[in-house]
Amino acid sequence: MTKHIRNQLAALFLLLPAATALLVVPSTVMAQPAASELRSLQVETDDGLRAGADLQFTIEGTPRGRVQLNIEGVPRSIVLQETERGVYTGSYTIRRQDRINERSAVRATLKVRNRSITSNYALPVGIGGRDMPAAAAPPPGLKIDRFSVASIDKMEPGAELRFTLNGAPGGRADFDIPGVIDNVPMREVRPGVYEGAYTIRRMDNLAPSRPAVATLRVGDRTVSSTLTQPLIADAKPPVIRHVSPRDGETVPRSRDTSVSGTFDDVGGVGVDPKSVRIVIAGRDVTSASQITAQFFTYRADLPAGRYPVEVTARDMVGNGMRQSWTFNVASQVNAAPTTVQLQVTSHANNATVERGAVVVRGRTTPGAVVDVKVNAVGTLVGVFGLNQELLSQRVQADRNGDFSFSFTSQVPLPGTRYEVTMTAGRDGMVATETQLVLFQK
Repeated sequence: MTKHIRNQLAALFLLLPAATALLVVPSTVMAQPAASELRSLQVETDDGLRAGADLQFTIEGTPRGRVQLNIEGVPRSIVLQETERGVYTGSYTIRRQDRINERSAVRATLKVRNRSITSNYALPVGIGGRDMPAAAAPPPGLKIDRFSVASIDKMEPGAELRFTLNGAPGGRADFDIPGVIDNVPMREVRPGVYEGAYTIRRMDNLAPSRPAVATLRVGDRTVSSTLTQPLIADAKPPVIRHVSPRDGETVPRSRDTSVSGTFDDVGGVGVDPKSVRIVIAGRDVTSASQITAQFFTYRADLPAGRYPVEVTARDMVGNGMRQSWTFNVASQVNAAPTTVQLQVTSHANNATVERGAVVVRGRTTPGAVVDVKVNAVGTLVGVFGLNQELLSQRVQADRNGDFSFSFTSQVPLPGTRYEVTMTAGRDGMVATETQLVLFQK
């Protein structure tokens, strides 16, 4: 009996180390997280390693991280995004100044939280064009069925543009916003359905004249599609500002009377120049006018009389507007003015100016003083918050009536509208105000 009890105790003590180990192992595993790792870099190209070729990278590794590639001969880093759990993808278009070849080393760095790991790879043999394996044949009839965007209510920093592409499944898709960003990857969320997004930055210039373009690649074939719908849900029609001559104004008879105005569709998609129609005194003068998305100008030798003007237009999404006013042409060619004369001699209204200092010259009554104000207004979609006073100054005309002033924009973005207001006055005479509109080239 004593011997039997002794044997049971011995067996119990033999089991204790194993039981202790089973209790310790889980604690040890929880205390030491697995190290980051990188696996299997894949590189594909649509035209070898020539300038303009598009390289596609796929690498597997620890999820929820960030991968950066550095290729010998390429002076910039390539960032890969996690498109699936633990799968990172990205692309790069080879530039002429790159010095990449089949022997170029590739270094991949994975960062997960505060840990990072680096691995070295080599480009696939034959990627430069020699002995390259034949690409799998793409499906017949490769095309993009639809490229669309979820329109937003307001174009402002932080707003997200979400694009969808419907086309052939199993491909690689991306989109460009010309002048803003290129090669934004789109993820295939369902067979043949690709989605991608871009968040608007403060100084993005999202001009409606340069729409987004999507590209779909399957095998060695590529197809592109241009976005045909507006980026914003624009329900507000444009308006006309700075009409000349102004409503009710009487101007002297001239061989070159100018009738003009500027289109203002700030926050919208812009005026369609083809929709503009100009009628003066019942006569359609559209074909004889200069018309852009920003302004219109008609010049002619108008006899004395009363001239009603009617202008109609639509923006790029069909919002229509109609505006009318009336001016008069005096009966005498050189009628003596009852007010101070004021004329701009350096620029035509709605002219385009180069970068740098803009010098405006004019002519008025000798000795008159001219109060000048210049405002810069962003007229392109995507130029946010640009409504800045550039100049407020008083100048005096010389004994010949000549005067001048200059201004410089701190943000000379293309399409910026400069609204110049000049008011000339002299003792004993009625002051005259005129406006000049210029556009940044």
